[in-house]
Amino acid sequence: MKAFLKNYRQSPRKVRLVAELIKGKRVAEALLLLDTLPKRASLPLKKLVDSAVSNASSNNSLIDPKDLFVENITVNKGIVLKRIMPRARGSASRINKRTSHVFITLTEKKIIEKIKEEVKSETEKKIDVKKEQDKKPKVAKKVESDKKSK
Repeated sequence: MKAFLKNYRQSPRKVRLVAELIKGKRVAEALLLLDTLPKRASLPLKKLVDSAVSNASSNNSLIDPKDLFVENITVNKGIVLKRIMPRARGSASRINKRTSHVFITLTEKKIIEKIKEEVKSETEKKIDVKKEQDKKPKVAKKVESDKKSK
């Protein structure tokens, strides 16, 4: 259900544009979107999604690829190759050739729905406890002005 692509030779900023488009989508929708997208990062990300689907099916034969969706995709900075460009008067400026690390996790829709239901029931319990605490009568404290009048 997980796959990663390390040291992909494109800047993370450009790869994130494509990655944010497929986050939260079903696998079939994500693959279709990556096929039609005119960005350079779309092909490696498509291969990465395919790899994650094959990892999911090989690890667990009960998982149906139709139920899978992209739970999370993160693009982090990889190594930076430093190159030098000659400039005027014998000086030089540096060229950074950036790379990206891409991590993707796929999950079944059914599993996520179960987790959401559990979280919802826990929050409802907390709300019920707070309401019960609010209903308890509060003991009134004596006011200092009452003490002064006596």
